[in-house]
Amino acid sequence: MLNLLAPIALLAALWLWHPLLATGKRYYAAVVVVTALLGAMPALLIWAARNTAVSYTTVAYLQVPAGWLFASIAAAWLLALLRDGLALLGKMLGAPGLARHLWQPHYTLLAMSVLLLVCGHGAIQGLRLPEVREQELALAKLPPELDGLRIAVIADLHASPINNAFYVREVVSRTNATKPDLIVLPGDLIDGDVATQAVNIAALADLSAPHGVWAAPGNHEYYSGYDAWAKVFAGLGLPYLANQAHTITVRGKRLTLSGVGDPAYAQSHNPGGGVPPDIASVARQAQTQQSQFHILLGHQPKLAREYAAQHSVHLQIAGHTHGGHIRGFDRWVVAPANNGFVRGRYDVGDMVLFVSSGAGLWAGFTLRLGVPAAIDVLVLRSQQSSE
Repeated sequence: MLNLLAPIALLAALWLWHPLLATGKRYYAAVVVVTALLGAMPALLIWAARNTAVSYTTVAYLQVPAGWLFASIAAAWLLALLRDGLALLGKMLGAPGLARHLWQPHYTLLAMSVLLLVCGHGAIQGLRLPEVREQELALAKLPPELDGLRIAVIADLHASPINNAFYVREVVSRTNATKPDLIVLPGDLIDGDVATQAVNIAALADLSAPHGVWAAPGNHEYYSGYDAWAKVFAGLGLPYLANQAHTITVRGKRLTLSGVGDPAYAQSHNPGGGVPPDIASVARQAQTQQSQFHILLGHQPKLAREYAAQHSVHLQIAGHTHGGHIRGFDRWVVAPANNGFVRGRYDVGDMVLFVSSGAGLWAGFTLRLGVPAAIDVLVLRSQQSSE
């Protein structure tokens, strides 16, 4: 996929800027080359990170502006499709003046300038600390004794040189201040290598809740060296649930917390390590432990229907989508790519799925427009208790 991005970026740049041909081929060629290089920059940085061509710290700092420029160029290309579609329609309807008007270079330059400003604002919004968002979650299978249980969700923290040690400390402080009964981290806690980036998550050791802090893997743990990071999490006192279920007693009821491996397992570009997803094993463990309510930390929401088929799972808490990043883009692009799940609550068979918007963002695409980062506090409500 990365190999295709460079020629795609070149073709998109040729298409986007063709109105500039009227100003001269040399000027047109220069603008096209610069645009194509900037559009391909995210792929080049991912390649550099995977091949350790430069340090991950350097890559992360470059990814933020690269993601901003890539988003601006991609949005401009979509507008170019609309521009050229209207121009061709005008020609077909006998109004060639519309094409001449739309293809004036200054309109494309103006659109690009506006998009750079809008996407720049979005990139800055994505770097802001997460807000605390509390909401009730009604659950038909929740025992009445567990009504009012408070679960703090820190999804997609993506600790890195961007979401650094200060950022993580603030997230920890805000989470602890909500007085949760338990805290869950459903994947993508980190980015980068252990040797240089472990310092960024040291503050996670300070997370505190009466019924514990529980974590599970996401795809970025596999990208970043799963086994090495698993040791770091253990050193921080974070129970790391990968195809594992653990049952605790809460208010006299047996509450199971589990986590599952991620489909990113064994992808060719990963450093290796980790486990493949095995929801059947998790379900068997929960049943053996005589679970009365089962919460699964399953990072990718697109697998919710598969998880729901294992009838022992009552609530899946997921992340991965970052809430879709941008209003409109969330429903048109991100949701279809994740089997219709992008953020918030969904009823999937007998299971409830909750998808967090995430408490952080991957440095390669920090844009957020209308979808702020959040520490979600779920207040579980038993529908049985109200009957």
